[in-house]
Amino acid sequence: MIPFTKAHACGNDFLIVTEESARGRDWAELARLLCARNTGVGADGVEFFAWTGPASGRIRLHNADGSIAEISGNGTRCVAAWMAEARGLQAGAELHIETDAGARICHVNAINTADGYTVEVTAGMGVPVFAPRTVTMPAGVQVQGVEVSTGNPHFVIVVDNAEFKVDGQAWQSVGQQICFLPDFPYQTNVEFLRVVSPTEIEIRIFERGVGPTTSSGTGSSATATAALALNGCQSPLTVVAPGGAQTVAWDGAGMELKLTGPATLISRGEAWV
Repeated sequence: MIPFTKAHACGNDFLIVTEESARGRDWAELARLLCARNTGVGADGVEFFAWTGPASGRIRLHNADGSIAEISGNGTRCVAAWMAEARGLQAGAELHIETDAGARICHVNAINTADGYTVEVTAGMGVPVFAPRTVTMPAGVQVQGVEVSTGNPHFVIVVDNAEFKVDGQAWQSVGQQICFLPDFPYQTNVEFLRVVSPTEIEIRIFERGVGPTTSSGTGSSATATAALALNGCQSPLTVVAPGGAQTVAWDGAGMELKLTGPATLISRGEAWV
């Protein structure tokens, strides 16, 4: 039996499992079993967690397909909410979380227990690195975008239509094709960006190791980077995904980006896996 807590950030759902509970198990296989939507608990990934101090810990993220991801912004916020609940913390608390992309500091802005347990968290997302890039899809169509690293890889495409189509193709198909291009030997997350106003953008996400998903913290950060640096938008920027809105604040190249949004604990349980 594996104890778990399930949480979500704007519909992007994760299971939090302690390293102690998973000791001796193959974490990749365990993630595949737990994340299966019809035969497991169901989630986009598993955050394997270990405490390193009273308000600090480390995480290792495995995607639903078992692959390792350097970091998830939403997953990190879910872990921060779980840590806050476990330690009985209040608004104003600061949590330190080590990820495979480096240390992240999470500030607890507010805790709402009126309907479940939801924490608004501002997470430092590191200094983004970005550059325009053109890739060629298998059929020969060239797609212009922005390659962004937020500790994990992203390719952001600006679109001008409400369906997020690229060259007449559905964004889900384009995302899958680009994710697996040889240009990205470790695959890449693919985001589609539509500018609504100078202070708001709308996005769609094809997540490496998961597929189309309702939200992504690092994806929101990456698309905000492209929008703020190259598409005339202003900080703070509202990033609207199918699962909800998050806010990105960034003072420009060389500065750390800050991501703010909710994280909600859903349930606790034990799984036969």
